[in-house]
Amino acid sequence: MKRLKPLFSLAVFATLLLTGCQQNQKPNIVIIFTDDQGYGDLSCYGATDFETPHLDGLAQNGVRFTNFHVSTAVCSASRSALLTGCYNQRIGIRGALMPWDSLVGLNTDELTIAELLKKQGYNTGMVGKWHLGHNPAFLPLQHGFDEYLGIPYSNDMWPIDYDGISVHEKDSVAKPWKLRYPNLPLIEGNQKIDEFLSLKDQDNITTLYTEKAVDYIHRQKDEGPFFLYLAHSMPHAPIAASDKFRGKSKKGLYGDVMMEIDWSVGEVMKALKEIGADDNTLVIFTSDNGPWMCFGNHAGSPGPLREGKGSMWEGGIRVPCIMHWPDHIAKGLVTDQLTTTMDILPTIAQITGAPLPEKKIDGVNILSVMQGKEDSPRDDFWSYRGGELVAVTKGDWKLYFPHEYRSYRQYAPGKDGYPGGTKQMPCGLELYNLKEDIGETTNVIDQHPDVVKELSLVADRARYELGDKLQHTEGAEIRPAGHLTNK
Repeated sequence: MKRLKPLFSLAVFATLLLTGCQQNQKPNIVIIFTDDQGYGDLSCYGATDFETPHLDGLAQNGVRFTNFHVSTAVCSASRSALLTGCYNQRIGIRGALMPWDSLVGLNTDELTIAELLKKQGYNTGMVGKWHLGHNPAFLPLQHGFDEYLGIPYSNDMWPIDYDGISVHEKDSVAKPWKLRYPNLPLIEGNQKIDEFLSLKDQDNITTLYTEKAVDYIHRQKDEGPFFLYLAHSMPHAPIAASDKFRGKSKKGLYGDVMMEIDWSVGEVMKALKEIGADDNTLVIFTSDNGPWMCFGNHAGSPGPLREGKGSMWEGGIRVPCIMHWPDHIAKGLVTDQLTTTMDILPTIAQITGAPLPEKKIDGVNILSVMQGKEDSPRDDFWSYRGGELVAVTKGDWKLYFPHEYRSYRQYAPGKDGYPGGTKQMPCGLELYNLKEDIGETTNVIDQHPDVVKELSLVADRARYELGDKLQHTEGAEIRPAGHLTNK
């Protein structure tokens, strides 16, 4: 027994040391980003006729945000803000990059979440839609990701018409510019490995992404901490679902698509549990902007919000967000604190001990909000669209400046994959109380001149830093997008 005693002590010490290392291990980070999903497109946000049990479960055991915003309501610009923690206006990405924008992309001088985490010893993987420059010089591997599988831009940027027929086989097409589109490529690393040539080819795109994400997670079992960015192409039109889910919902194909996305989240969580990482992984689920409402029954719902994708009304930029990290953030918390995708980068930096980027960012650390301890440190939010300062938000108030916006209200919506029309509509100097009037139905500008004055000062600061196309101001702190020389 005298000889066993020191061995026992050594074993206890080793166990305690291992336990301490596990407790101090940096958390894994998983961001799941959908495309054109509306605020009302999850059961826990009021969706009906389809269910999202996996996401509802994450919300019940984590934090559900009801006042969470994207930088702007269009694909590339929104994604640039998520990955860099900056207003897209600050870093020069102002719209949706097109397949013919072959010399433009996210500037490699900007620090992404992937690059920030690689410096902390993380493995980094991306699956899904990139849309920040399809030239190899701008693809994910040049922005801090170790591996990548996905499509370089939106799934409707291809020469297939709404009826599923190639535009090259028709005498006339609904969108003549589709003739300029190449076939939709599937990229692995920096190389094209396949193409999507028909609507049926997209049926398995959610499954394809999910299987790759699960494979990536399994390969991290005995490695260091990892970051996975899973950017779904769905439910961006044209929507598609696999045979596993087609016809399963009471809301037609759109409900099927959302059920499959929920299944995908469940598969990711299952994989995390299988490698013993579910308790030490921060999972963030959100969307790039609101729904593309002109597609009718193939589009999502903004819930109680006004308008959708393409406008800076709340329906375009307020999106669902769920965060899950057992024993580290609140359980079952629903928060209406003002938060944004830009806040994810500095929050991850705080959690992992990473230094913030040297260049100025616009995100703030919201860990205290996730823990249910404090109010959001975000004081205000600037709504830019295509270089125009459209609105500013502070507290419960949102002040709009005169501009034109895309409205879905003037035409009947489309059906079964065909879009309805939209119309540019005027907006004046308008003030809304978002807490009392989330649907932005009643302009109260005449009743609150003091609020207008306060928010106008916020706008002055925004215009100084980031400019305003409407007022012909350039902005003192704008940085350029990435541009290649065409030699």
